[in-house]
Amino acid sequence: MPSASSTLDLTVLILTYNEARHIERSIASVKHFAREIVVVDSHSTDNTVELAQKAGARVLFNPFINYSKQFQWGLDNGGITSEWVMRLDADEIIEPDLGDELIRAVKDAPADVVGMNMDRKHIFMGRWVRHGGRYPLRLLRVWRRNNGRIEDRWMDEHIVIWGGRTINLKGGFADCNLNDLTFFTEKHNKYATREAIDKLSQKYRLFEKDEAFSEDSGPRQAVIKRFVKEQVYNRLPFWAGPFGYFLYRYFVQLGFLDGYQGLIYHFLQGCWYRFLVEAKTIELDEAIRDCHTNDERVQRLTALTKLSLGPTR
Repeated sequence: MPSASSTLDLTVLILTYNEARHIERSIASVKHFAREIVVVDSHSTDNTVELAQKAGARVLFNPFINYSKQFQWGLDNGGITSEWVMRLDADEIIEPDLGDELIRAVKDAPADVVGMNMDRKHIFMGRWVRHGGRYPLRLLRVWRRNNGRIEDRWMDEHIVIWGGRTINLKGGFADCNLNDLTFFTEKHNKYATREAIDKLSQKYRLFEKDEAFSEDSGPRQAVIKRFVKEQVYNRLPFWAGPFGYFLYRYFVQLGFLDGYQGLIYHFLQGCWYRFLVEAKTIELDEAIRDCHTNDERVQRLTALTKLSLGPTR
């Protein structure tokens, strides 16, 4: 149990599905300062739940639709009463220096501070990917419970805050997934479908667009990246964007300095994945071309993707 001197009025919320390889490590990295750790599990078929409970987490269950809806469900139904909340993925780690920084920051936070940003580093095939625009990746991950929520999006969702300002924390915050390349590509294949849905939603105005994310509600770096992606990248010919983005990351942003691991990562994540998103967008767009209403389009997309897309706007 955390000592009284280090325990914060903070709840860590983690989403899981078959995360037995990671969940104990993730919980251990925050257990010394968190008042409570809540895991929202999507009915794992491995021993994730048992490991999480053994590590001291309180586990809830909810069917998974997408990350945004699942996380917001946890915020709304998790019985969270702490002043502060932290969002943490099961394969992420808060390193000791960042934990110490967080303890000081939360205890000394002025009333007008409602959010805290962290700089995440990505570990891929055992190597820290330092280049290609991947570090520092600034994310808002800690906020006052009554001053934040998660964006309603199918992909690339961020925490949205209001009522005050944010500060930046220094220290180790690592995304370190221990699974293999088969897992990586399968995961990104699913991500690509969800991102294609987001793009088609914007094209046809299928769902209400969450407009809350801005420089006043999230990290400036993330806001700029979102603007460039939606207003520049998404307007390029489908074949130009992925290859141009990879070349920019690998040469201009010095991704080649990340070794062979970097070449694999930057090509798969910066080119193959982006191309897959574009290809799936084209495929799904052609499949709904003969639909006359958004209700018809969503019904068709639901049947094709097996995603629970819900009602139109």
